[in-house]
Amino acid sequence: MSTRWRIAAVQTDCRLGDPAANLANVRRKLAEAADGGAKLVVFPECAITGYGFPNRAAAAACAETLPGPTADLIAADCAKRNVWAVYGMLEKSGDKLFNSCALIGPTGFAAAYRKIHLPCVGADRFTDPGDRPFAVHDLGGLKVGINICFDGSFPESGRVLTLLGADAILLPTNWADKAIKMATLVPRVRAFENHVYFVAVNRVGTESGYHYVGHSSITDYLGDSLGYADHDREAILYADLDPAAARAKKLVHCVGEYEIDRVNWRRPDVYGPLVEGAPHAGHKQI
Repeated sequence: MSTRWRIAAVQTDCRLGDPAANLANVRRKLAEAADGGAKLVVFPECAITGYGFPNRAAAAACAETLPGPTADLIAADCAKRNVWAVYGMLEKSGDKLFNSCALIGPTGFAAAYRKIHLPCVGADRFTDPGDRPFAVHDLGGLKVGINICFDGSFPESGRVLTLLGADAILLPTNWADKAIKMATLVPRVRAFENHVYFVAVNRVGTESGYHYVGHSSITDYLGDSLGYADHDREAILYADLDPAAARAKKLVHCVGEYEIDRVNWRRPDVYGPLVEGAPHAGHKQI
C-alpha cells in the first residue's frame, strides 16, 4: 500500500461578496481534483467570500460560522469522494470576525484555523486577530499545519508547525501584485529551512483595485518545485507527497563529515529575544 499522498492546489478566481457563486466554483473544482486522484484539496484564502471589502460591515455580511452551512455542503462532497479539503472564508463567532480556513474531511468538519498575523490591507483591516494556537492535524498518514497569507512572512509560524510535527504546511493566500516576492521566494525558503512540503495556494483575477498574481506552488522538503501555476488563470496543481521523507530531518551527505539538520540542531537557549518582552506591534493590538 502506497504511503504517498496526492494533493491538489486549486488556484481560482473569486467574486467579492458572492459566497454562493464562489461556493459553486469551489465544489466544482473539488470534484475535479478528487477525480484527478487528490486526497487533499487546498483552495485560496477567502475563496468563499472574497477579500477586498471596504469596511467591517460589508465583510461581516458574507461571514458564516464554522461549522456552518457552507462547511456542511463541502463536508457532504468530501464524504462522497473520500477526500480532505481546506478553503478560506470569513468566519463570524459572536461579535468577532476572523479570516479563517476550514479543514474538512470524509467524516465532516475537523478544524478551523484563524489567521494570527494581520496586515493592514483588504478584509484584514477589519478582522480580529486569531485567538487559537497553531495546530497540526493528522489526516491519516499526512500531518498538516495551516498558515494564512501574511502568516508566511514570519519564519516562526512555519517553524512552530514543524516542531508540532507537520509534514506539510498549507498556505492559502491572496497575494496581489505588490506581494509578488512572497509568491516567488517564501514557499521555497519555508520548505527548505523546515524540511517540510509547502503548499502555497493563491488566487487570480482583479478585486477592489488589486490584481492577484497567481503563481500557486507546491514545494518539496528540499526546496525544489513540484508544481508552479501561471499568473493569470485558474489552475489545479497536483503532487505526490511522501510524509516519511519530510520527517527524516537529518541530511547525511558524507557520514561524519557533512551532515545537516536544520530542525533538531536548533539552539533555543539563545533565542530569547524572539519572544521575551516583545509586545505585539501589529496594526491591531491583541
